[in-house]
Amino acid sequence: MSGDGELLERARSWVAPYWNALHLYRALDWLFLLAPQADLVLRLATLTHDMERHFPGPDSPVMDARRGIPDRSYEAQHQERSARIVAAWLEEQGAEPTLVRAVRDLVAVHEWGGWPEADLLQAADSLSFLEVNVDRFIAFGLSGERGFTPELVARHFRYMAERIRLPRARELARPLLAAALARLEERTGRAVEATVVARERSCDG
Repeated sequence: MSGDGELLERARSWVAPYWNALHLYRALDWLFLLAPQADLVLRLATLTHDMERHFPGPDSPVMDARRGIPDRSYEAQHQERSARIVAAWLEEQGAEPTLVRAVRDLVAVHEWGGWPEADLLQAADSLSFLEVNVDRFIAFGLSGERGFTPELVARHFRYMAERIRLPRARELARPLLAAALARLEERTGRAVEATVVARERSCDG
């Protein structure tokens, strides 16, 4: 197998045609900020974690906000399908079995984290989401696609920030979340976040 740098560059090229490649590239940038010494396994997992969406098929999961925020059923299916696809690609590249397994294990929990490396991947994913994917989800809220309303979009934005386990990454997420919610209110013309908080307090009471 080629050296670490070459394999990572192959992964960059593999990711490039994916319609949301910018999210994956920015996730890797955030990882380097959070953990400059991250090893190849973590770098590869971060760069490729959503690649199942580039290969749609009959088993492709579909997020539905009506199932709740977060949609745990979707997350589980998405993680596992991405893990399988990424592992298969790495095997095609001649990667060592131990590396393939380690990358697969990380991709398979990238929505949830659970150990230090997985928490770094989750944090990088969340930060990039709040930076890159905001307008896409606002469009879901305006159109009703995937069961989203503006209020559910606000809840999803908050979830993506609040799920982060790493204190430094949570601080980095604060201004991104604020900007995302401000953008949502700008596009919808109303104080969506205030409505969400009021409803949640009413339910709690």
